[in-house]
Amino acid sequence: HFVFMKATEGKDYLDPNFRANWVRARDAGMPRGAYHFMTWCSLASEQAAWFVANVPNDIDALPPVLDLEWNNHSSCKNKPSRADALEKVRFMLDAMERHTGKLPIIYTDMNFHRDVLDGEYFPNAFWLRSTAAEPHERYGNRTWTFWQWTQTGVVRGVRGEVDRNAFYGNQNDWITFLLTGCDPRAIASLGPTGRCQSAK
Repeated sequence: HFVFMKATEGKDYLDPNFRANWVRARDAGMPRGAYHFMTWCSLASEQAAWFVANVPNDIDALPPVLDLEWNNHSSCKNKPSRADALEKVRFMLDAMERHTGKLPIIYTDMNFHRDVLDGEYFPNAFWLRSTAAEPHERYGNRTWTFWQWTQTGVVRGVRGEVDRNAFYGNQNDWITFLLTGCDPRAIASLGPTGRCQSAK
């Protein structure tokens, strides 16, 4: 029903398949969004500029996603303080929203959420990774819009294993999300800020 595809990482990496994936998903009628993988070894301003330069501002796209994890599997071993990480995160979210006109979605895992995001207010929808338990068992009272429930999924037409994800609501909720780019439960509070405007 939807796909979020990797676009950019850090200040200078572009997924080599992104542009083709973006066009092919659109041509197939698949709702699609792009995600940026945040790294902690370059400035948020550099990463924002890279995202803006490489991700089209398509009116029919899903909201962009900011992928927030510690970079344990990369050459970047920086681990900023909580305050510094939050400053970078908020800068990036603002830049992505200005570029696309849509409120970005925050994707995160248990470790980064515990260390940085827990207890912080964000108007953004959350996409939570939890493959061994339901999100409420790992993230407390954090409301989720998307849930990554496996990283070893199989999808017809895709070679290899892929992440599989669920949307929280029913078909009507999904249509509302597609039209507004916002979690339907948040529209009443976000609408007065000028967000969540229907694309039609």
